[in-house]
Amino acid sequence: MAQSKMDGLRKLFVDQLKDIYWVEKELVKTMPKMSKKASANKLVDALTEHHSETEEQVNRLESVFSAVDVKPRGKKCEGMSGILSEGEEMMKETESGSVMDAAIIAASQKVEHYEIATYGTLSTWAQILNEEEAVTLLNEILEEEKKADKKLTKVASSINMEAAEETENVSAE
Repeated sequence: MAQSKMDGLRKLFVDQLKDIYWVEKELVKTMPKMSKKASANKLVDALTEHHSETEEQVNRLESVFSAVDVKPRGKKCEGMSGILSEGEEMMKETESGSVMDAAIIAASQKVEHYEIATYGTLSTWAQILNEEEAVTLLNEILEEEKKADKKLTKVASSINMEAAEETENVSAE
């Protein structure tokens, strides 16, 4: 591939790396707020576990920056900013209990899906750019995001039913 095309892809790679770095740092601040609003222990546990992983992902991303010889710096990601704002709005508009837990899971899974798409793309680009260390680190994060999404899906299966029952009980009163 011509060098100028590779330069364009590298610039795009670094730009998106800065976006996801901002995202992970923002999530480190946001996730404890979600945990405090959650009522189901299994949801609190899932959020707390993934919060620890997210802190480590920030460190791994700093290693990716180092591997590609770029200073770690975040750039506000407008897409994720919107998803996080939507999640905050859902939590403000929702009563505590199972319905709140369902809202937290929905917001969290939107975040996970965005991250899965981003890390998959970044890994592919790193591979094309022959950045093997970056590929390894990005794939590790990608697998953690997939695992977190699966755990949220599992937790949602019972919480969504509880939320439906909770809503029915409120309607019947």
